[in-house]
Amino acid sequence: MSNIESFNLPDVGEGLVEAEIVSWKVKPGDTVAVNDVIVEIETAKSLVELPSPYAGVVAELLVPEGQTIEVGTPIISVNVGGAGQPAPVKDAGDALQAPARPDSGALPQDAPAKTEGDPLAGAVEATPPAAEPGPGSGSLVGSGPKADAVKRRPRRSSSPVPPVPSAASPDSAVESEITRDGTKGQQRGETVQAAVNRLLTRVLAKPPVRKAAKDLGIDLADITPTGRGGEVTKADLLSYQAQRDAELDQAETFWAPSKKPQNQRIERVKVKGVRKATAKAMVESAFSAPHVSIFVDVDASRTMEFVKRLKVSRDFEGIKISPLLILAKAVIWAAARNPSVNATWTDDEILIKHFMNLGIAAATPRGLMVPNIKDAQDLSLKELAIALNELATKARAGKTQPAEMQGGTLTITNVGALGIDTGTPIINPGEVAIVAFGTIKQKPWVLDGEVIPRWITTLGGSFDHRVVDGDLSARFMADVAAIMEEPALLLD
Repeated sequence: MSNIESFNLPDVGEGLVEAEIVSWKVKPGDTVAVNDVIVEIETAKSLVELPSPYAGVVAELLVPEGQTIEVGTPIISVNVGGAGQPAPVKDAGDALQAPARPDSGALPQDAPAKTEGDPLAGAVEATPPAAEPGPGSGSLVGSGPKADAVKRRPRRSSSPVPPVPSAASPDSAVESEITRDGTKGQQRGETVQAAVNRLLTRVLAKPPVRKAAKDLGIDLADITPTGRGGEVTKADLLSYQAQRDAELDQAETFWAPSKKPQNQRIERVKVKGVRKATAKAMVESAFSAPHVSIFVDVDASRTMEFVKRLKVSRDFEGIKISPLLILAKAVIWAAARNPSVNATWTDDEILIKHFMNLGIAAATPRGLMVPNIKDAQDLSLKELAIALNELATKARAGKTQPAEMQGGTLTITNVGALGIDTGTPIINPGEVAIVAFGTIKQKPWVLDGEVIPRWITTLGGSFDHRVVDGDLSARFMADVAAIMEEPALLLD
């Protein structure tokens, strides 16, 4: 008989209560292996891919895309054993193995292997009996790594893959099984063939192109390949991205609306996911922590010169460098001199952190996120630059994980990237300070009694007045400004 298992929505973060089903990666009838991604969900903090803990055949999708459900709700059922279906396996690579015969549990050790004339014999073998699933195995437990064995592209030869000879084809093997087990053998044969076909039809692309597509949120299957070997090239990816951006630019706007019915003149956007969580956190912070903001104009000309030197340095080759790197280092340096700005307020005590989990507010297609760099105080300038690049790349791709947004101690928001001079940012919940980094522009500046053009920026800081008094906030901002004006102070 069939063994149908229902998988429940797990808590992939700390205290997650609900999530939205964004997109299913499988459909009923698909064969899945252990750690194959089956669904993408959106929590209050990030997009998360959930893997399958079993190998089997998808029986039913229990929740439609776009629906928000509570943790513990069954989302998918999978046939993991029984009539004509494979038993659970330990590794995704086992999905390519033919299951053992039900009458014996496994092939006898002295049984001759049927490999003569069978080109799939090296890839299709008998599967050893699988262990019984443990307690609680009916619920997904997290987003573990996807096994490489199933996703690795088979080696390509100079000629197309020849058709399997009829004498040694899976169909003939299926027929022999039918005489023994009825329809069971046919279903198992189809399962193995489906796994093989999935490998042979995978989109070809070099790793850099595949990574770039993932970062941009582009499905390689949507791109027409022009490579000599049928692979998607970098030019193909860029062309597709440009076409997609052009289509977005032609979308409806207020100034060029289409002729819609009167009841569609107002667009309704449901508040959910990241937007809902951000709104709740910002309201709580704004009306629970007494904010005080101060501002300082900074001559960042030497920072700009320093950044220019780093960009041509061999030690920083291939690493994106921007003034944000120097500001991040300045904030870490200034917080070390003024520890109370790196703290948390509770009703009973102030928790001063002697480590820096530096948060960077990031505007993403899914809303505002604040991932943080763990133990940023221990990183060299080069290591900090790499960490900032990785943080930005993952945020833009919407792949920031919940753990990467937890435990922040102090935050930077780079409003200058949008051409804004400064602002009064709201403190990230659980922290007592945030620094806004304005755009750097050439402005007239008085230096040694002369008015000359200099690179000027404005820093804005918001502080929780329950912890950070006016004197402390001023000293902290002055220290940040001092580094921006003279980065050489970092060498002290």
